[in-house]
Amino acid sequence: MRDLDHSKSALHAEAIWKAYTTEDGNSLSILENVSLTLQEKTITSIVGSSGSGKSTLLHILGALDKPDKGSINWGSQELSTLSSSSLSRLRNQTLGFVFQFHHLLPEFTAQENIALPAMIGGMSKAEADQRAFELLERINLKDRASHRPAQLSGGERQRIAVARAIVNKPAVLLADEPTGNLDESNSQKLLELLLELDQLHSCAVLIVTHDLSIAEKCDQTWILKEITLHAH
Repeated sequence: MRDLDHSKSALHAEAIWKAYTTEDGNSLSILENVSLTLQEKTITSIVGSSGSGKSTLLHILGALDKPDKGSINWGSQELSTLSSSSLSRLRNQTLGFVFQFHHLLPEFTAQENIALPAMIGGMSKAEADQRAFELLERINLKDRASHRPAQLSGGERQRIAVARAIVNKPAVLLADEPTGNLDESNSQKLLELLLELDQLHSCAVLIVTHDLSIAEKCDQTWILKEITLHAH
């Protein structure tokens, strides 16, 4: 486990509460009074059993869902004060998201999939293609640049999904069970890539996982248990 760099907070969530209404009209608490800080150049894991609220918390941190109560700050910006367009821009430029399923666009090549968020963010096609190819080199898949997702293995697709998530050099990378569909060998390769990202790009990496072997390699681990977060 590496020493934490506490020089700057990339994301801070304070007293997050979230509940859903069940079919019978009752309120089901998912998160209660959850606070979390992510530092630059650190990698954090959140572990917990299925249904403990891990993905809900990640979606709230990533501005894909809203808390019932509490605040979330990305740097100096508080998410609840931002318009929908500002949130979309922030997600594109400041956040990277890696899901359990790669969600690559099937009609696009690996290079095009990686380049797309950069082009959406305003980068020229030539610049975005160059940036995407550099990332393909970085993850040892430059020979797959022109391959479409159906021509790639599961491990290759997930590594390309990570490259796509970091093409805009985000301040925060959120990963939701990123190794959940991979075998042990490919899981290890992906984890090594994620462990390098926080140092290479000065970003804060947060991995939601049920795998304790992944959590133990992170700088800090939080356990989501009984709808509250506990340091480990």
